[in-house]
Amino acid sequence: MTKHVLITGAAAGIGRAVAEKFLQEGYRVFGMSRRTECPFSHERLIYFSGDVSKAEDRLAFAALTDRVDVLVNVAGIAPKTRADLLEMSEESYDAVMEVNLKGSFFLTQTVAEKMIRGGQKGFICNVSSISAYTSSINRGEYCISKAGLSMVTQLFAHRLAEYGIAVNEVRPGIIATDMTKGVQEKYDALIEKGLLPIKRWGTPEDVAAAVFALSSGALPYVTGQSIEVDGGFHIRRL
Repeated sequence: MTKHVLITGAAAGIGRAVAEKFLQEGYRVFGMSRRTECPFSHERLIYFSGDVSKAEDRLAFAALTDRVDVLVNVAGIAPKTRADLLEMSEESYDAVMEVNLKGSFFLTQTVAEKMIRGGQKGFICNVSSISAYTSSINRGEYCISKAGLSMVTQLFAHRLAEYGIAVNEVRPGIIATDMTKGVQEKYDALIEKGLLPIKRWGTPEDVAAAVFALSSGALPYVTGQSIEVDGGFHIRRL
């Protein structure tokens, strides 16, 4: 039986790489993003144009299939303007939290209920960020949203374990996507100076490989875990 995976933010960057990885592995992929059209196609890809921050879109997306084996929450936005913590606007805070945290939380809730009703075991993977524990005072709303998503992982891992549903998290580091194009020179210089033990940018495919490992059944005794896909950024060094 072909397995079904729901992926948010599936049209570009990490989300697209995750979608392509699951397609390569034979899954039927249900992808969602705000883009009107998906920039790639596949016979096993069903694309839904919607906004994960909107309840009606989350429900419509989850209703595309009667069975969900895997949910991957990738959708995320950065603040439109990087503002100092003392100048961050409520509008920016709300916009980032609605997508990065609220949307992922309530889609997870909806999909978990579907999995439980179907009596099936499954996997949920949240794509957060090293910003979950790394302070960036010019985009505090993003850091807060990702730290919150880490706790969402822990909460649902705790709550859903009795149903055989594993919930884990991948924390990407400095990944080459559209979101990081504006700071490429900054991170090129930092990487050159030794910021990362593995001295290169990460790729969306690096993240997708970790997501699939956590969501394929290869690690059946793992839940509530975070994998740092960050080139060793998290290692404390002297």
